[in-house]
Amino acid sequence: MTMLKHHLLLTFRNARRNKTSFFINLIGLTTGLTCTLLIYLWVVDELSIDGFHKNDPSLYQIGSNYRYTKSTHTNFETDGPLAKELAAVFPEVQFSTTATPIEWFEPFTLSTEAKNIKATGRYASKDFFNVFIYPLIQGNKNEVLVDENSIVISEKLALNIFNTTENVLGKMIEFQHELQFTVSGIFEDLPYQTTEQFDFIIPFKVIQRQYPRFTQWDQRGPATFLVLKDGTSIDQLEQKINQFYQSKSEATNIELFITRYSERYLYGNYENGVQAGGRIEYVRLFSIIAVFILIIACINFMNLSTARASGRLKEIGIKKSIGSNRKSLIMQFMGESLVMVILSAMIAIGLVFLLLPVFNEVSGKHILLHFDKLLLISLSGIILFTGLVAGSYPALYLTGFNPVAILKGKMKTSNGAIWARKGLVIFQFSISIILIVAVLVVYRQLEFVQTKNIGYNKENVICFDAEGVLAEDTHTFIQEVKRFPGVVNASSSNSRMVGSYGATSGIEWHGKEPNEILSFEIIQVGYDFIETMGIQMAAGRPFSREDNPDRSKVLFNQAAIDAMGLQNPVGQVVKFWGNDAKIIGITKDFHIESFREEVKPMIIDLLPGHTDYVVLRLEAGMERETIELLEEFYMSYNPGFVFDYKFIDENYQALYDSESLVGKLSKYFAGLAILISCLGLFGLAAFTAEQRQKEIGIRKVLGDNEFGIIRLLSKEFSGMVLMAILIGVPVSYLITAQWLKTFAYHIDLAWWFFAGAGLITLLIAWLTVGFQMVKAAMINPARILRSE
Repeated sequence: MTMLKHHLLLTFRNARRNKTSFFINLIGLTTGLTCTLLIYLWVVDELSIDGFHKNDPSLYQIGSNYRYTKSTHTNFETDGPLAKELAAVFPEVQFSTTATPIEWFEPFTLSTEAKNIKATGRYASKDFFNVFIYPLIQGNKNEVLVDENSIVISEKLALNIFNTTENVLGKMIEFQHELQFTVSGIFEDLPYQTTEQFDFIIPFKVIQRQYPRFTQWDQRGPATFLVLKDGTSIDQLEQKINQFYQSKSEATNIELFITRYSERYLYGNYENGVQAGGRIEYVRLFSIIAVFILIIACINFMNLSTARASGRLKEIGIKKSIGSNRKSLIMQFMGESLVMVILSAMIAIGLVFLLLPVFNEVSGKHILLHFDKLLLISLSGIILFTGLVAGSYPALYLTGFNPVAILKGKMKTSNGAIWARKGLVIFQFSISIILIVAVLVVYRQLEFVQTKNIGYNKENVICFDAEGVLAEDTHTFIQEVKRFPGVVNASSSNSRMVGSYGATSGIEWHGKEPNEILSFEIIQVGYDFIETMGIQMAAGRPFSREDNPDRSKVLFNQAAIDAMGLQNPVGQVVKFWGNDAKIIGITKDFHIESFREEVKPMIIDLLPGHTDYVVLRLEAGMERETIELLEEFYMSYNPGFVFDYKFIDENYQALYDSESLVGKLSKYFAGLAILISCLGLFGLAAFTAEQRQKEIGIRKVLGDNEFGIIRLLSKEFSGMVLMAILIGVPVSYLITAQWLKTFAYHIDLAWWFFAGAGLITLLIAWLTVGFQMVKAAMINPARILRSE
């Protein structure tokens, strides 16, 4: 305890003696630790998505690889009977369930005598609550989905629709003003860490009754989830499932695979049937950034501690001469480092509390700072790592001097120590340059995807679900709203123009190779769809009202024509699901997926009676007034249903949520890295100016002017930043070029990205050291030299 008090006292005295260095280290370490803690909380949250289920280690989902002639497409659509059959045939399967994907449906309308509300729901088979352990407040998980007339609702939905969760079982809820269901259970509100947010569950038998194809093989769509028994070999089970599936399905190009359910969020990208990353790449990226920012902060501590070594030499020499060994001195300096880090960590924790609301808004999270066991262990590890890294070099450097040389005043700073400090500064600014380039490239790529012509005009177009009376007679509604002031055009579609809504390989054409299998995206549309969406024609014409909606006439996009290898396609006849269909037009390619994906071959089918959404183009500047008129008309035309619309450009923007997040966070992290680096540079500049005061005084006496002094002092720092530019530019090029390769359509890397990043860094460095250099150059030489 005596030694501990002694070390703490020395730490306090050194901090008081070198206030500038102390506050620079404190600010740098605090900033680095704050940034690291925020990234740590974000990473832990990302890793916990969909992993909270009690069944997580044994919870799996069936995926499908579609083998085509030139590519392999992956999705998670399966046959309706698959889940039930797997549970019956394979002893490795403990539970299985079939469920419709959340993205299939817009929010449904649920009603009681007093209310009509919108809620998100899904259809699922009876063992859903055995597969996904969502706790039930009321009801038995083995029984709540057995009765076809039952509905299981969330606690929040119960409060919204009944104003209570008490005595709700047995109450009636009307679904889409068509069906009535009895509440059989209430489940706890889903944690936000689940990717599939829903408010209620309806038995899967209901949608099978409405769409009998979901009871058949080779009619794909629903998702299949499994809970496997302990010790199950995934590879062996996968092979057995594929053998079983081939005995049931007529499809020869589909191969099933099994993947952990909780891994889909982080590992959701597939290329030619092989898992190829996903959000895990951003988790790794930000983890690396956190480590680098922490190291940059540690470098400041190392540099300033070793630069000011001369102030501690006598202390070290005396302690060594009276018997202190190197080990005890190393422990002293490491202890000082840990004290500084602990102090910085305490301030950082307070800053995290203050910044979390803003951070959550930027990142779209709901993170809370709970001091659980994992956080305390991680925080202790971060503090220990930071203290050891920051204090190791100064401790080893300072305690390595010969005490005799120290006390005789013959110690000189070695070239190795000088170059080590320079190397650390170069490393700091190299990281800063890489981050600046990354911010510029991400920003430009996001600007590119938002401004590039995507093949249709997404501005001022709203989309809403065709339900109730509107689903039965969309044509009349569309004809009526076309007369409204502010409505430019109107149509219907089974697509919201964002994401895939189905594909088929059931198309034959003249010249097709016998074994060739080609996948076509399929969109079913109403009249005037091409005109409403502003899709451009490459050849032929769009649908007209003279065309019967009998699939006798179709449109293809240019990508489909290129893939089929057709010459002069307009007027040719193809086989579409066994029926003759005449090609009347070719659209130019348009994007319904993100720019990460190439435009796929597409067939557009005129089928107004099978469309799920109404799309309206509004006149620019009249959106608010027009929507008010539309809502009033909708409520009278479709009583009991809520007018719930979305702008298509908002749906399109959601495709790039991950990239937008990377852009925002990278911007802040780059700024913090530069700030911390500049703090260290400022401290070194102040120390250099202090050490060279006599040299400056002599130079001024001999006639050197202020500009010459400034140039002399800043030359060394400029050289270090220029060296950082030479290192950072090629590294940043490799990193950003690799990131851009994840997009099928992307910007080209321009020279000015790298020149601009280097120039920005150099200017910031000059501004950082400029004040100290000017201050040193303006000093009065008489005041410095009068003691000589």
